Amino acid sequence: MNTVAFIGGGSFGTALSTVLAGKGCRINIYDIDQDHLARMEADMENKDYLPGVKLEGDYHFCRTNEDALKDADFVVFALPAQHVRSAIKAAVPFIREDAVITCISKGLEQKTHKRMSEVIGEYFDLDRYVCISGPSHAEEVGIGVPTVVAMSSRKESSAMAMAELFSTNKFRVYLNDDMKGMELAASLKNVLAVGSGIANGAGYGDNTLAAMLTIGCAEATSLGVVLGARPSTFFGLAGIGDMIVTCTSIHSRNFRCGRLIGQGYKPEDAIREIGMVSEGMYTAEVVKELSESTGVDMPIFMAIYDVINGNITVQEAMDDLMCRPIGHEADYL
Repeated sequence: MNTVAFIGGGSFGTALSTVLAGKGCRINIYDIDQDHLARMEADMENKDYLPGVKLEGDYHFCRTNEDALKDADFVVFALPAQHVRSAIKAAVPFIREDAVITCISKGLEQKTHKRMSEVIGEYFDLDRYVCISGPSHAEEVGIGVPTVVAMSSRKESSAMAMAELFSTNKFRVYLNDDMKGMELAASLKNVLAVGSGIANGAGYGDNTLAAMLTIGCAEATSLGVVLGARPSTFFGLAGIGDMIVTCTSIHSRNFRCGRLIGQGYKPEDAIREIGMVSEGMYTAEVVKELSESTGVDMPIFMAIYDVINGNITVQEAMDDLMCRPIGHEADYL
């Protein structure tokens, strides 16, 4: 049976580990926070980030990268996007030459604007890298709620190997050959999720949310196409599928973080209250810079950025958006 190493002990990585443990895989988990790892081992549960989901099966909690990786057939990097670079650099010396890896982070690296595959590609052979994305709350994956995701790789055999590893009667995988589109769609919808939470927290209704997501999805697609992605990917599992769950559910940390901001919390206090990384808070800055550098007009995304950075109030943002010049819908969508 396969050995799978998880680098990072967060909620989604833990949830995915339960899928594989249920298939009889050996699960090695390493986290830089050794106290957190010790609590997981003692409780056989990730009470910090995924309470209520018991870890049953062949679990091993490793003290070093080397212990986790040296015998691993597959590797899952399960940590915030801004920490992926340091994690892959530390791990590469211990990853087997035939191992296939994936990264479940949904974000863009600040300053470099790079997608996760671009960051990882600086240190690792992308023929053995797989992108995974789609509508998949950790809280539901961990208790076996039927879930469907997409996977993409530069080499289809790597994507197929990872897909076969994860596939069960509760976890279905489709293949997609537009990795760039998948990564961009997954990252951009996190910013929209913060915005949808802000609108919810400020008391706006379903009409407002539907309009924000419709136009926001169009803005994200426009940026993606300019950056070389396929528009259809933004209407698939990694795009609109992930947007639906992330922008409408209390399970979404991005939504919850935005809702607190909409209720009047300062952004730093909202992040602290959530207790986990909200990728959309960091990706918003990258999207702003990409919008400016490409010339793609993204008023919804810019309004979200301005609110979370304290440049304007929620009411001012809404007034600005509602009072934009009248135009044809086709020009916005």
